[in-house]
Amino acid sequence: MDGIADLGGTPGWGPVRPPMRDEPVFAEAWQRRAFALAILSSRVASGGVNTDAFRHALERLDRGAYFDDGYYGRWLNAGELMLHDSAVLAPGAVDARARNLRGERVTEPPSPEPHRPDYTPTAQGSLRTVDTAPAFTVGARVRARAASVPGHTRLPRYARGHPGTVQAVQPAAVLPDTNAHFQGENPQHVYSVRFDSRELWGADAEPFAVTLEMYESYLEAAA
Repeated sequence: MDGIADLGGTPGWGPVRPPMRDEPVFAEAWQRRAFALAILSSRVASGGVNTDAFRHALERLDRGAYFDDGYYGRWLNAGELMLHDSAVLAPGAVDARARNLRGERVTEPPSPEPHRPDYTPTAQGSLRTVDTAPAFTVGARVRARAASVPGHTRLPRYARGHPGTVQAVQPAAVLPDTNAHFQGENPQHVYSVRFDSRELWGADAEPFAVTLEMYESYLEAAA
């Protein structure tokens, strides 16, 4: 999905700050609670663990919900969105409850009838086994497909249409593009593909390599 979360390779964000050696996982107490609530909300809304559906919720947030509340606030917002999607929570229920906890007197919306997706993973985790042989081998020249995807995908915009070289064939895994929408796992072979920075961002780019994990359907043979 060409949404707000697809920031890789976009200019204007300034330098990346490396983490400090003693940087805490949670800088403030509320962050650990937000983390736990986001995980719980995702599982309640999905009927199981579906990381792809949670990522799709993140990329559907508006700019304020994605940036203004910080990293863990973003997670909390995504969990709330998933609860709305599954009608576990009514829209506005969280805001109304927060206002009442502050001493205001507002009417909270009634609880809706949940309609969670019919979702049961075939195994734990995301790794799967497929019967077909990999379409590409180590050293093969490939090209990331130049396609705009309306739903969820792990194919970043900055790589689309650009050539690279297969560095390794990884175990097959659940395809995020369909799993995020509860449309089946559709496992595929996964490849580590090396892209040259100048292929991605032009001849004036600083020379370095970017390695991306690419699902088979993201790739085609390069001419």
